[in-house]
Amino acid sequence: MDFEIFVYKVINMEIVEIVSYSVNTKKNILEVSFRTMEDTEETIREDRMDYSLAEEYGYQLEEEDFDLFFDIDEDDEFDSFDDDEVFLDEDQLMSFLNEYYTVNPKQLPKPEIY
Repeated sequence: MDFEIFVYKVINMEIVEIVSYSVNTKKNILEVSFRTMEDTEETIREDRMDYSLAEEYGYQLEEEDFDLFFDIDEDDEFDSFDDDEVFLDEDQLMSFLNEYYTVNPKQLPKPEIY
């Protein structure tokens, strides 16, 4: 493969948007939907992976606990808030995914119509 073609492919597979994510802490699974530079607004890529892969690559994805910033009354509308929900730093998530798919390009999901 020509070096210029390789660089072109790496640049175009760069993830530019995290559409959604969720972490199943019981099964240690990260589900993520995203778009790369070459994707359109009508397409999306979805993947499920072992959540511990991020740590293996040296990334700390979970955001710091911001309980100090929230003053939620018991009668507040946030009663349905899930205590087990994991909030990720999306910039770190994007960096991890970009590195992961650069190292493992065959793992990059194909775009699907959104």
